[in-house]
This record gives sequence, C-alpha cells and structure tokens, in this order.
Amino acid sequence: MPTARAARGAALRLGAVALAGALLAACGSGGSDGASDSAGGKVTITVDLFGSFGYKEAGLYAAYEKLHPNITIKQTDTEDEQDYWKSLQTRLAGGGGLADVQGIEVGRIASVTQQQAEKFEDLTKYGANDLKGGFAEAKWSAGTTKDGKVLGLGTDVGPEAMCYRTDLFEQAGLPTDRTELARKWSTWEGYLELGRQYKAKAPAKSAWLDSVGSLYTVMIGQEKERYYDASGKLIYAENPAVKTAWETSAQAAKDGLSAKLDQWSPQWNQAFSAGSFATLPCPAWMLGYIKGQAGDAGKGKWDIAKLPGGAGNWGGSYLSVPRAAKHKKEAYELIKWLTAPEQQATLFTKQGNFPSSTGAIAQVASATDPYFSGAPIGQIFGDAAKQAPVQVLGVHDKNVADQITNALSEVERKGTSPEKAWSNARKGVENAIG
Repeated sequence: MPTARAARGAALRLGAVALAGALLAACGSGGSDGASDSAGGKVTITVDLFGSFGYKEAGLYAAYEKLHPNITIKQTDTEDEQDYWKSLQTRLAGGGGLADVQGIEVGRIASVTQQQAEKFEDLTKYGANDLKGGFAEAKWSAGTTKDGKVLGLGTDVGPEAMCYRTDLFEQAGLPTDRTELARKWSTWEGYLELGRQYKAKAPAKSAWLDSVGSLYTVMIGQEKERYYDASGKLIYAENPAVKTAWETSAQAAKDGLSAKLDQWSPQWNQAFSAGSFATLPCPAWMLGYIKGQAGDAGKGKWDIAKLPGGAGNWGGSYLSVPRAAKHKKEAYELIKWLTAPEQQATLFTKQGNFPSSTGAIAQVASATDPYFSGAPIGQIFGDAAKQAPVQVLGVHDKNVADQITNALSEVERKGTSPEKAWSNARKGVENAIG
C-alpha cells in the first residue's frame, strides 16, 4: 500500500490528529515493560513483510524511533506473498534468518495457529491478553490457538468495494455516480452487463477489469464458508459458492471483459497509469496501492462504489514474533504500538488499510479521500466491514485460492476450457497440500 499524496483534506487532518494522539500515548507509556533482551543498548528491530503494509510510508516507523531513541527499525519486504510465504517456511524449518517481526497473511493464520504454534512466540507472555477487547472478535480469535496462545496481533481487515475510473466510464458513455452504479451493479450479473456495455464503446486498449482472478477473489470473499467448513473439512470442490464464483469469472473471461493481467506482476503495475482497465475489485488496502501505481496523474480519476452482490472481506494480516527472533520483547512492544487504535486510524487515513481495532474504526467513520473523487471511504468500507460475514479459515486457504486463481488465468490467457482448468485446479490443490 504505497505512499499517499501530501494534501488529503479532512482525511489527512484526522490522520494527523490520530498520530498526535499516538505520540502522546506512547510518550506516557515509557516503552517496554520489564527487562529488555538487549541489555538496554541500541537495538535494531528487523521487520519482514510482504507487499507493503504502509508503516514506513505513513511515517509510523519514524514516529516510533523518535519516541524510542535506542530503537532502529529495518524493514524488508517481498512483493508477492506466495514467494514470501515459501521463504518464511524455509527459514522457520531451519530456525535461522528470521526477522524479529514477521507478517502473516490472513489466509495463512490458521496454518500458524494449528500447525506452527511452537515456532512463534505466545504474546500473552508480554501482556497481549490485555489488548483483546480492543480488536474485532473474529480478528482476535483467528490469531489465537485453541489453548489460548496469541500468535499474532491483527493489522488491517479487507472490507470490499469496487474502484473505478470515472474518465474511462465517461468515454464509454456509462454513468459515473457511485450511488447510481451501486444500484445498476447490485448483482454480479449487473456488473457483467455493464462490462459488456463498456466493451462495446471502450477506449482503445482498455478492458472492463484487470483479471478474472481478482473477480473470483472478491466474490469468494463474500462467503462465510469457502474452502473449509467449521469442522476443518476441505469442501471447496463441492461448495456451491465456489462454483458460482468460478462460473461467473469464467463467463467474464468468455465475454472478453478482462485485461488478462496477473495481479502484482510488473505488467499489472504499469497498467494503472495506462488506463488498461476501468474497474478493480477493491479491498480497502488496495487504495494505497492504486495511488502508488497511478501516481499524481490518477488523482480525481478514480472513485469507489459499493460492491456488487453484498459485503465481503479480502485479505488482512497479522504481525507475529518468531521464537527465533533476537529481540522478542522489543518486537512485541513495536507491534503492540503499530496495531494500537491511533496508529491503525492513521494508517487508514493515509494508506487506506481498514482497521481491525474497534477504537480505530470509530475514529475513521467520517473519513473521505480526495484522490478518489472525495469518496466517503470511512462509510463505504465501514459499512462493508460491519456487513461482511465472519469467514471460516482453513489451514490451506491460501494454497487452495492460489490454485484456483492460477487456473482461471489459464482460462483467460490460454483459452483453456473452464472444465479442464477446474480439473487442473483440483490437481494443483492436491499437489500443494497433499
């Protein structure tokens, strides 16, 4: 979620107030509780993430270092979460090369709590249980083992909306008002029908959406049960919700509505400034990413409307401390501060990452974003967060999702039949999870 623009109107003022409050609160806290595992000397806390969580861009690292002069924060990140997770698994198995703080994507958190608990610090040892009441219940419980170990503190959640290019809509003769669009695409069939209308009059080299994989992902984010049921049984192959999302996405590919761009690829990044797609399924954290890729030239060209088919959630993460971390206590104090309400509110107003902290959600309710044509982002994403189902998370959620979206890429880019691609997806799942 890259850098936000400097002038942010009311939203930025809210962020500034939140950050000021955070500084005062942190100054009063006096830093770490109890003994430090660094003997009181200078400490470099290493943070390893995927994508961009926005902490550096929002000025939070700099603020924390100012409050704690003995602390330096060094972040590394991998853009593709799949690559990040593979590398993390290798390092966890070997016990070396781990950072003090590791990011965990929500689709992996069940793997951590159910299969890798012995490799991460139980944060209750540092007082994490005192924080429980400040987080959404679903977010907190997903990072907690059955016997009560807290293995991660929640960062953001991913309430979903639809981002769209008003200038491209105008060129294709489509309405641009977010309320009117929400009415026209209240269903996914309505969304596809508008896409067909767009295709008929679209500007050259511009598609309706970036990829059918992103369409599938945002649709399946509207479901409570996706790949596993509450008992832990793998159900994706017979789940009608998965079938519906698959068939809708395959239809979009058949209708030629996709720009056929793999998300997070260099080509996808370049497409933001080129106007290669008019709509983008858009969890809250995508706002900062759009700004970073589209740049100043995109300001005022984007808007946000309610998602077709109802509310859902896509993504969200946790910050965890590995058992092999060098500075466990300092790492915990940092992630406690980064996930506190004041910092989560600042991150939303500057980067778009929607809070999992209940206190922060209240703070950002009236936020707007001038980059997105003044869209009431606090209301849009706040309503979506309230209405989204509490999802059942399985051990291999991310593996299953990746295999399905890979197969959909075959449909749109290679012309593979949906039936053959689905068979390939099932084989991929079997190979990935055994």
